Amino acid sequence: MTYQQRAWAWAIGLTVFLLLLYLLRGVMLPFVAGMAVAYFLDPACDWLEKKGSSRMVATTFITAGFFLVASLLLVLLAPLAFGQIVELFEKIPDYTAAVREKIAPLLAWLEPYIGKDGVAELLQTIKASTGDAVKWLARLAGGLVNQLEALANLMSLLVITPIVSFYLLRDWDHLVAKVDSWLPRAHVETIREQFREIDRTLAGFVRGQVTVCVILGCFYGIGLSLVGLDFGFIIGFGTGLVSFVPFFGMLAGFVVGMGLAIAQFDSWLFVGLVAAVFLVGQIIEGNFLTPKMVGERVGLHAVWVIFALLACGALFGFVGILLAVPVAAVVGVLVRFAMGRYLESPLYLADGPPPDRDGGEGGG
Repeated sequence: MTYQQRAWAWAIGLTVFLLLLYLLRGVMLPFVAGMAVAYFLDPACDWLEKKGSSRMVATTFITAGFFLVASLLLVLLAPLAFGQIVELFEKIPDYTAAVREKIAPLLAWLEPYIGKDGVAELLQTIKASTGDAVKWLARLAGGLVNQLEALANLMSLLVITPIVSFYLLRDWDHLVAKVDSWLPRAHVETIREQFREIDRTLAGFVRGQVTVCVILGCFYGIGLSLVGLDFGFIIGFGTGLVSFVPFFGMLAGFVVGMGLAIAQFDSWLFVGLVAAVFLVGQIIEGNFLTPKMVGERVGLHAVWVIFALLACGALFGFVGILLAVPVAAVVGVLVRFAMGRYLESPLYLADGPPPDRDGGEGGG
């Protein structure tokens, strides 16, 4: 088989794989979630094995413990979260009226500058924007409820995911060895190196980012609750959980939290305290949590992560969101590898002098 034929074979195989993934996206969620859990827990199983435990015992203990803790958290937090979300939607009209009442002095101050027509137009804009936001939140909540009902009816995520996680975790080393045996022998070391780089990137980003999100969620939730913000724990914990989307998670939580604070509190001191919670959270994340637990060496730029989440989510739904970061890591590693080869190739050098360390051309 020629090089061109091998390239076509790999391209066709990748195309078929992506097509099947797209066609089967409706049933892929428990399997993708199970694979993610197994990948996340594999280091714990390896550690127990090094301590003398068998793989079966380690897998059973780790899997059972993980899903037991997850189930307990779900049972304890889900009713509270659902109740507060329902109550929040019920109070949105009251909060909207309170915000309009509080901005009335500001509009009165602006009237000499923009006129009555300008004030009326601004009020209409605020009213329309508020109405659109409420409708969007209602549609989002309705969609989430429908999806949760479908998941509850099928029980696929709650039943199949632990089974998939257990078997993948038990056979993880054997699966890795089997895939390794399928690699083209002529390029096996190069491919292994790229897989190690992908694993390092995913381990640094996913495992570290999950820890950062949980810590931030607890910090925001407890901080906003202590300030006295209504639904502070739900807003704060939700802000932390969606912080895996760079900038968007914190920004969304900040906008919701500040809007609610302005509507709820009569004193600007408490509004400032709510803002201070988010500010301190960002300082802690940017200077301590992310550098220590994620690091700067993972090679996943924030813009690239956002694009991957949006693109994969649009194509594959929630399954795509789960796959977005692994896909971003794989593509990022492959692009860096390809660029390294290109910069060493005659196509780039073109018989000219190689660049010096400062980025300019080397002298003769």
